[in-house]
Amino acid sequence: MFVTLALAIGFQAGRVHADEASAPSAASASTPDKSMISRDEVRRILDSNRRIDTTQGIDEKVKLHINGIDQWISVRGKDRRNPILLFLHGGPASPAMPEGYTFQTPWEDYFTVVQWDQRGSGKTYRANTEAAMAPGMTVDGMTDDAAQVAQYLREHYHKQKIFLLGHSWGTVLGVHLAQLHPDWFYAYISVGQVVNGRRNEEVGYNYALGRARAEGNRKAIAALEGIGPYPGTAKLTPERIGVRGQWEMYYGGLAWGRKDYQFDVDAEELSPDYSREDLDAIDKGSLFSLNHLLDAMLNADFDHTTHFACPVLVYIGAHDYTTPHENAEKWFGDLQAPSKRLVVFADSAHMVMQEQPGRFLVHLVNDALPLAQKAGDVAPAEITRDH
Repeated sequence: MFVTLALAIGFQAGRVHADEASAPSAASASTPDKSMISRDEVRRILDSNRRIDTTQGIDEKVKLHINGIDQWISVRGKDRRNPILLFLHGGPASPAMPEGYTFQTPWEDYFTVVQWDQRGSGKTYRANTEAAMAPGMTVDGMTDDAAQVAQYLREHYHKQKIFLLGHSWGTVLGVHLAQLHPDWFYAYISVGQVVNGRRNEEVGYNYALGRARAEGNRKAIAALEGIGPYPGTAKLTPERIGVRGQWEMYYGGLAWGRKDYQFDVDAEELSPDYSREDLDAIDKGSLFSLNHLLDAMLNADFDHTTHFACPVLVYIGAHDYTTPHENAEKWFGDLQAPSKRLVVFADSAHMVMQEQPGRFLVHLVNDALPLAQKAGDVAPAEITRDH
């Protein structure tokens, strides 16, 4: 759940910018290494590789004025007849737009994908003052932001319904929005569902401490026992949550088989969608957002929010302890919806889209797309000829 916090604490001090890493030192400035490539050139190559023909498709970045501030969205798809999929990113303030190029491009054959930088996040953080953003930094305020984004998409692109995908913190907004406006959505797609904030912390902590003890990792044991009992009744500070997040991540609870999140940070650094200034805004927005939303994240409780009036797809990483998989599996069992489907990705933790991107796309196409086909909101896929 607290991906942004883990990044802010674990990587902010040590992050190496790609352009800085490629810059020659003073000693070698006179003889530049011609094998090095600039960040701008990498971004140009990536952008060229995923170019969309906009006579039929859509490739837009749009600044919307919503609830008193400017909020940025990216809209990309290869056929505007396809259904729209609105992605609610995690964190809070952990935008998916900068690393979306690592998993999203194949989705664009089947969906028009919308990445939205939420209030306090990325491009939206950079476009506004903190004072202007602060009044809406609540679950209700940001759910209304999301509702207005969804309304814009439905009206501007002439779609009666769209898909709503929430990841991690985005599932908090996603559940609220799907409850308020089920008639707007073909389905609510839950990825890394937050079910109960404090129980998330307890299960993730116990997982990390159990692994540390099994391996005799004295450094991890000392750090984790030092914040116990956890979460306990004492106030949960960013520092305590950061310790839990650091060791849960080390033991693969964020990305299975990985000890850190550097792969994602590195991908962000080369993002064709983000400038250097946009990237710098991520960490600033993270700390600003946590000051306003930490209690809201901890108090999230959907144990009894189990009746949906739209279809629900629940995608879970089998090793997820950021939003623990067992919590989401039990929640799915309690769900009542017009239709529901559970998919557990065997080799993933919390970052399912990046960990098993091919399988994730297969399920989007097989599970979600048919819900839009009934309304004729899907472009023809292929032309097949028998010889």
